[in-house]
Order: sequence, then C-alpha cells, then structure tokens
Amino acid sequence: MQYSENITGIKINVQAVDITIEEDVKDRIRKCVTRLSRFYDRIEWADVYLEDKSEKKTLQKQVSIRLGIPGNDPFASAYGDNFHMLLTDVEDKLKRQLEKR
Repeated sequence: MQYSENITGIKINVQAVDITIEEDVKDRIRKCVTRLSRFYDRIEWADVYLEDKSEKKTLQKQVSIRLGIPGNDPFASAYGDNFHMLLTDVEDKLKRQLEKR
C-alpha cells in the first residue's frame, strides 16, 4: 500500500509493504510529522516506510522515516511489535537529530 498527502506544506509519502495501514496509524503518522515540524520548520517531505515481517518470531514490525530538509536528511528506524510505539521511538530519534541542527 502506498499513499501520499500534504500536511501544512510537508509532503508525506507512506509505503507499506504487503500490509494495509489502519486509519489510526495514518493519524499517528500525521501527528508525528506535525510535531517534528515544530523543531525544524524547513521540512519539505517525509518518507515513511512500514513493514510487517510475520515470519519473524519477535520484532516483526519496522518503521523508518527520512525527512527531506536542506543538507543531510535525518533518518531513523526502529523494530518492534507495535506500530504506534515504533512511531513514537522514531519520532524521538528524529527530534534529537533536528535539535542538533
């Protein structure tokens, strides 16, 4: 599943490998990107990658986000069992990277 949307001038591109994204996860992605834009106001786009590897016994889900900003693009990813917790973890990692700029 792939979809794109614009939120407050930031293009969000979501790619989910062989899964359908529930509306609550989409809403969580929007909130995550909106909060990150408070720390750095020149974010142009966000690429979000979601994957669920059901063949693995633990840490089945993966979330990765790359932000498009002038200069080097911040990137963070996390593995776990819950998309909501992973999005929070990735958001915190990206927030720390943006605070260093």
